[in-house]
Amino acid sequence: MSASPNSSAAREDNRPQSVRNLEGALWMIASGTVFTAFLTLSKLQSADYDPGFLAFWRAAIALLITVPVILQQGLGILRIQQPGMIFVRSAFGTLGFILSFYAVSDAFGLPLSAFNAISFSRAMFITVIAALVLRETVGWHRWGATLAGFVGVLVMTQPQSGVSLGTLLALGAAFCMAGAITLVKVLSRLHRPVTLLIWANLLSSILLLPLAIWTWPPVSPSLQDWGLIGIMGLCGAVGQYLYIRGMSIGDASFLSPIDYLRLPMAAMVDWLLFNLLPGPWTWVGTAIIISATFYITYREHRLRDRAVTPPL
Repeated sequence: MSASPNSSAAREDNRPQSVRNLEGALWMIASGTVFTAFLTLSKLQSADYDPGFLAFWRAAIALLITVPVILQQGLGILRIQQPGMIFVRSAFGTLGFILSFYAVSDAFGLPLSAFNAISFSRAMFITVIAALVLRETVGWHRWGATLAGFVGVLVMTQPQSGVSLGTLLALGAAFCMAGAITLVKVLSRLHRPVTLLIWANLLSSILLLPLAIWTWPPVSPSLQDWGLIGIMGLCGAVGQYLYIRGMSIGDASFLSPIDYLRLPMAAMVDWLLFNLLPGPWTWVGTAIIISATFYITYREHRLRDRAVTPPL
């Protein structure tokens, strides 16, 4: 007789934390690799197709991947309790990855490494949104790290010399993704992650369909281009799954720094494919953002452990 999923999860939870962290790290490295492939294909395809058209297929392909899950578990998996908040979360997520597509597109020319670095500022935006919208209590440690992170963004973008539109789009994407992540934290109390994932891709596909029709290329993509668009969408969905899988196994404070491997991965792609290298201020600002993000993650982890540890 095969073991149930619950008993399997229990055995997994009983493994030493060091083993779980190692497995989580492998999932995170795989996630970073697949996400880098996703961004690379997005940038390459944007030379011929509008980012809005590509964004629609990213959501639609991810939705198609979830169809077997719906067929296996039934329509009950689509049942939700907070439709308004589900829609707002999907709107944030949809706008976030539209801006992401445009930021790295051929038209705006933001290097992949710079986009990845700016994307890590979402941890700072989450702090602000949680304090202002969710009325969470934020201590001075976290506010200080958030302020330091925004200083890192200023160092990287150097506003006195003019901020590129690609940079502004990347910052907008980071803010929108922070809003989506914050709402997921609230919605996950009453909904399964797979339910939220299905609704996110379903609503994104619906919201992006008019944009896809408007930006549909006058000449239909070739079979090869459709294949690349399909691989791009698959990479986006698989990368998301690998990230969630890794974070569900290991400690966030241990795994978050591993996610930063996306930066050298993207820098390597920038150098090999696009003949671009980040300037020194990009690396300085990136170091500040990463340090602030790591501090926020580590401190939240410590506070959570302290809250669940029974007094002696």
